[in-house]
Amino acid sequence: MLNNKELVFFKYMFLLAALWNLIGAGFGYFNTAFTFQHFFDRELTDPLYHAIYQGSWGTTFVYFFGYLIVAHNPVKQAGIVIVGGIGKLGFAVKLLQLYASGIANSLIFIVIVGDFIFLLLFAYYFVCLFRAKVSIF
Repeated sequence: MLNNKELVFFKYMFLLAALWNLIGAGFGYFNTAFTFQHFFDRELTDPLYHAIYQGSWGTTFVYFFGYLIVAHNPVKQAGIVIVGGIGKLGFAVKLLQLYASGIANSLIFIVIVGDFIFLLLFAYYFVCLFRAKVSIF
């Protein structure tokens, strides 16, 4: 079992992860064209691209709820963290590829760095679960 200090740390960490996703979703989902313009230096005029881009931020909004669930009981919700970590890794890598190809501008590093920081924290979470011999399945 995790010790009390670790448990409190992870509760706050997952609350922070939830807030991070809520902020991202707030910009990306509810102000889609503005966010797209600032990350990619081009207008979002195609309705199909608008829907797809907004949908990706909708996924970010769903992760907000997942991390709230994990914050409530970090020991029992490792599956959500696995799925969230995969999502963060995939999103950060794709954004990094878009930056490397010249499609995204440097503002995108706010998301990339933030998601990679959470990936490191999630890895620490799993190390602590492993050390405490907590089954994640």
